[in-house]
Amino acid sequence: MISTVSFPRLLRRAWLTAALCALATAAPAPGVAQSVTPPAAATPVVSDTITLDEAIRVALRRNRDVRTASLALEEAGSLVSEAWSGVYPSVDLDASYTRNISPTVSFLPAQIFDPDAGPDDLIRVRFGADNVWASTIRLEQPLFNATVFLALGAAGRFHALQEEMVRGAMQTVVTRVRITYYDVLLAQEQARLLESSVERVRVSLREATAMRKAGVASEYDVLRLEVELANLEPNLRRSHNAVAQARRALAVELATPGLEHSAVAGTLAELDVSALETNTPANRTVLAVSGLPAGSALPTADALVAMAHQERSDIRQLELTRSLRHTEMRVEQLEYAPKIALFANYQINAQQNGAPTFFGSAQERSYGRLAGVSVTMPLFTGFRERARIRQRRAVVRTVEAQAELARDQAEAQVRSLAESAQEAAARADGQRLAVRQAQRGFQIVGAQYREGLSGQLERTDAEVALRQSEFNYAQAVYDYLVARAQLDEATGRTPGVDDVRQITRGGR
Repeated sequence: MISTVSFPRLLRRAWLTAALCALATAAPAPGVAQSVTPPAAATPVVSDTITLDEAIRVALRRNRDVRTASLALEEAGSLVSEAWSGVYPSVDLDASYTRNISPTVSFLPAQIFDPDAGPDDLIRVRFGADNVWASTIRLEQPLFNATVFLALGAAGRFHALQEEMVRGAMQTVVTRVRITYYDVLLAQEQARLLESSVERVRVSLREATAMRKAGVASEYDVLRLEVELANLEPNLRRSHNAVAQARRALAVELATPGLEHSAVAGTLAELDVSALETNTPANRTVLAVSGLPAGSALPTADALVAMAHQERSDIRQLELTRSLRHTEMRVEQLEYAPKIALFANYQINAQQNGAPTFFGSAQERSYGRLAGVSVTMPLFTGFRERARIRQRRAVVRTVEAQAELARDQAEAQVRSLAESAQEAAARADGQRLAVRQAQRGFQIVGAQYREGLSGQLERTDAEVALRQSEFNYAQAVYDYLVARAQLDEATGRTPGVDDVRQITRGGR
């Protein structure tokens, strides 16, 4: 059968085939595509790759905020030991030596020593010796002091509060590290997508240039691709700078400057938020680091709120603060209670004239011993204690109001974050389909362009649609991961901060 294709059409296809063959000879082979090399100043020197769980462990050991909170916890432990000192007996030793260069002289009536002396006559009498030694050992044992026992309880509550503050600081640091880690992932993904986009435009530019030489493409097609490439290349350099900045921020959080040149494990473009088992090992680690079930449906909003009321650190801190302030108020109320203590003294005194000899001889020393019970009870303090009790009661009520507000704010935050996480997960599923459709559309338009069935405008639009859909998917996955990290902190289930005592004692 004779073909009905016209001779000009055949000639055009022949020229197009020759141009594409020349382009294939000059272009790299499939699978060995040229990579876009960023400027030397923006190229990160990657020395290692760090995973998310490794970053969290490093942060819990080295982050300065965690170290500061741990030092405050050590101080609270010392305060507990100090409070116990009010229960134990106290023993004091006083010792002194005095050299009387000019001993004290007093004047007494002379009639004391001479009955015949006149009533106004005085006689000089020297008091004290040249050397005077004095030493006293005092022992005091509290028998009853209600404020001391309440102070012990207050110290214990303060220690528990500081421990919870360490837990809260760790949760905040872990959340910051997770979000910063996701920032690095997003920056790396944006740089990779821009590299892919630049490479696609460069391939299209080479094809359009060859086709223009063959007479089957217009000069406008080449100019349009050159303009698009000129617009993309500065964005590519900017994206590499963003990667370096995100890595530096992560290095600051980990207090490890060497990590600013390290890449992070995981790829947002390949991460499937709806199914944990379908991901690569690196992406499974990214999803698995969570205080809530990863890769599965979230608990109900009511369950998340109940979890936050029970586990959230700031609510716990306010509850402990309320208990501590209430104990302080009880201490003020018991200031009216009597204080009973047992005391005992043992004294050694000695005086000697002439050259000093330590405590002199047996005839120059004296001993004193005493023991007793003391009872102290305030009768009137100018209404000071009553005013202090009112102050403490007002502080307790203030903390109770703050706790109620914190619970309401926690509920609102948890519900909003749960909605954000669900919305981002749904958006990611939709964008995954959009990426597949955009990739297929770009392939179809590219084939049609090489066959002369479509123009460069359609091909450019398909490339822009593919680039935008890939960006949107990466952004949706990033939004989901950030919302999950914030939701973990809002519910008090931040990963790696289950046992504060184990971390603060054994992790250093």
